[in-house]
Amino acid sequence: MDFPEGLKYSKEHEWVLVEGKTATIGITEYAQEELGDIVYVELPEVGEKIVKDDPFGAVESVKAVSDVYAPVSGTVIEVNDALPDNPETINEDAYGDGWMIRVEMSDMDDLKDLMTADEYAEYVAQQRDEEEEDDETDEEEE
Repeated sequence: MDFPEGLKYSKEHEWVLVEGKTATIGITEYAQEELGDIVYVELPEVGEKIVKDDPFGAVESVKAVSDVYAPVSGTVIEVNDALPDNPETINEDAYGDGWMIRVEMSDMDDLKDLMTADEYAEYVAQQRDEEEEDDETDEEEE
């Protein structure tokens, strides 16, 4: 699994590329793997304000519909218009062509709550360990 350096990561499995006051946001490779084949993407409009930790869109896969949470607050300045017609792009290139929105951040302090690539890799490892323990517990109960 890929955890590109230079990105920031949220506990809700979004990634953020920061360039000045602009944040490019998408979901991580881990998130898209957990969802499976993505079949629909709902994104905000340019000009909408998003609030850190609130949902700004949704991703529907063959398994479930999941909200996508804003890792930072700000105003949407660009939307990846190709995604609604080609939602599978997220599965194919989560950190590249699968980006979702660009936001002009309103509070740079929001970045302090995000993880580095190494911290996120550790977080994902913990999540997988917990999933395995839950699976083992479920099997024991059956």
